[in-house]
Amino acid sequence: MTDTKAFDWRRFLLMWSAEWADGLADDQGRGEDDQEARRARWLGSPPASEDRVTAAEKRLGRRMPPSYREFLKVSDGWRHAGGFVWRLAGTAEARWHDDESGLAVMFEEYLDEDSEYEEWREAGLWRRGLQLDVESDAMYVLMDPEDVDDDGEWAVYTWAGWRAAPPVRHANFLEFMRDMHREFHSLRALPRDGAPAFVNDTTRRLDAEVEEARRAALRGDWEGAGRALEEAKEYGRPRAGRLGDQIRRLLGDTSMVYFEDLVTDSRYAPDLLPPLVAEFAEHSYRDDSTLGFHLRGADDELVARAHATLERVRDRTYRYAPAGPFGEQVERARQLARWGDTDGAWRTLRDALPLWEPLGPDHLAPLGWIADPFLGPLLTPERGRELLSTPRGGQSGDAPRPTADLDPAGLAWLAESSAGGGRASYRFVLLQGVEPEELPGRLSDEDGAVLGEPLTAWEARGRSRGGGGKFPPYEDRPVMAVGRAGDGWSFAFDHDPAPFSPQYFVSPAAGASAGTRAVVVWCGLRGWHGESFFHLSVAQDGAEEYSLTYAEGQVRSDGELPRALDPSGLLDGPEPRPEAERLLLEAVAQEFGVRLPHRAIDGGRLHTFTTRSWTRAPRDGETYLVVEVRMGREPRGEREDPGHRGHHPSHQPNPDPSG
Repeated sequence: MTDTKAFDWRRFLLMWSAEWADGLADDQGRGEDDQEARRARWLGSPPASEDRVTAAEKRLGRRMPPSYREFLKVSDGWRHAGGFVWRLAGTAEARWHDDESGLAVMFEEYLDEDSEYEEWREAGLWRRGLQLDVESDAMYVLMDPEDVDDDGEWAVYTWAGWRAAPPVRHANFLEFMRDMHREFHSLRALPRDGAPAFVNDTTRRLDAEVEEARRAALRGDWEGAGRALEEAKEYGRPRAGRLGDQIRRLLGDTSMVYFEDLVTDSRYAPDLLPPLVAEFAEHSYRDDSTLGFHLRGADDELVARAHATLERVRDRTYRYAPAGPFGEQVERARQLARWGDTDGAWRTLRDALPLWEPLGPDHLAPLGWIADPFLGPLLTPERGRELLSTPRGGQSGDAPRPTADLDPAGLAWLAESSAGGGRASYRFVLLQGVEPEELPGRLSDEDGAVLGEPLTAWEARGRSRGGGGKFPPYEDRPVMAVGRAGDGWSFAFDHDPAPFSPQYFVSPAAGASAGTRAVVVWCGLRGWHGESFFHLSVAQDGAEEYSLTYAEGQVRSDGELPRALDPSGLLDGPEPRPEAERLLLEAVAQEFGVRLPHRAIDGGRLHTFTTRSWTRAPRDGETYLVVEVRMGREPRGEREDPGHRGHHPSHQPNPDPSG
């Protein structure tokens, strides 16, 4: 904050007056007074003497705050304070507002016992404030004699009903005038017909600071650059907002981020259009009529490109593919993320940043990857700061300390509550030496089975286990997410399995293990309908090596179990130990050297496919019962759970012949 005691009011006001006069078009102004001010290059009045200031204070019954007193001694009033206050009071015109506007009642109507102190103070301002606006565009300027700092400065509040916002607080009169000078600059910087170019010492200084901020940002000093750009943006410098938007977007701030004038430039559109469109898609609810608002000035070709990008973002087919060596590493990162290795993908993307080249002089960092369905979920505020702190675009500097990996090692994280509020049951298959694309051929019995579209955990839960009538309803055919499970392993994961019935369960391990090793884990140790269970089976070259099942209070094992998987270590008498799930998962991870990607499974998108049934067909003399549950539709506007649509049969044979 500026030292109000040492501030050079005369120099500041002379500078402001000259900028106003030089930037005024021939037909602008509010009458002869403005024309005289233009000729004199002075927006103020003659200075007020100490006696005149003291007389005004005697009339008001209060000593005025220091910065306002010092201002009056240089200019006893002011014209054009910002864009909406045409005349500001001097000693003769400053007066107590005393609710002359009648606004106190309106502000007080919104108060209740839960209102904050600041709200009560603002409401009382209309009765006690010292009014400084004399002529304005319905803009009130009030100094608050009860909002006083240690230096005796009164806060200044500005309010206009047409702004539809609470009063704006300025720390003191000096800060108010500096803010009005910024407002004057931001409005005058807008192009005006007939007005001379708005160039002066202030704009030249700020533009030089913007250019230095650009270079600093590319060196990795995004915080210093951000402060300089924010100040220049308040003065309306055109490049400042464009550059600052790129920093804010990588920090996760999407509010009012439009990359104005850059996104419609053919040089920058390939990288800036996708994240803008992706944010629009997130909140548009299929109403595309307002997309053009963010593309003002764009030609027809770019608008068509934006709509095409919007469709690809919505159907998850948009692919970030920059050119050159950086693009090659981006594709490598994308493949890692595609199969769940989000930490490896981020490291690859981060390490490739020195290879990135700006598309033009106002390009600070790669942003198109944010819209990619595989790469976009990599972004966190911490990673955004890491990216911004990394030297790039031909600039040199110190690399930042790498952010920690976000995925835990091993499998034990499955024993913790998931983001959805708890994981009642889950199952997965691990295959060694098999690529993820090969899993449908090993775990599905459909001819030509291949991986389907990437789905979130929520979407995967909504896919019918019965295949929409394609398969017998007693079958348990889960839609499983696919990815890599560490060095040399792939996985298929089911977020929401059907109930576990040991008498009908058929492990897919043996059928999937031709020429390799397969591991199956099915766990429900937090209870499914109040019952705990777990199953582990391991097969090699088409034959089961060993298995372990705990269900209905009974333990059954086949084959020679490794010591680490001894069931006695998982049980406390007939019941599982409280930490049995974690112990089992840790043992499996240690035994086979595997891990599952937490972020990709619980919060990302992974390719999916439908497996063969995990339950056997009814035997002779057995029948089965199908239970159909129909859920009512939720009110319009609320999200409908896809898992409650249509048929939801029980997939368990009924051995009762009368069933």
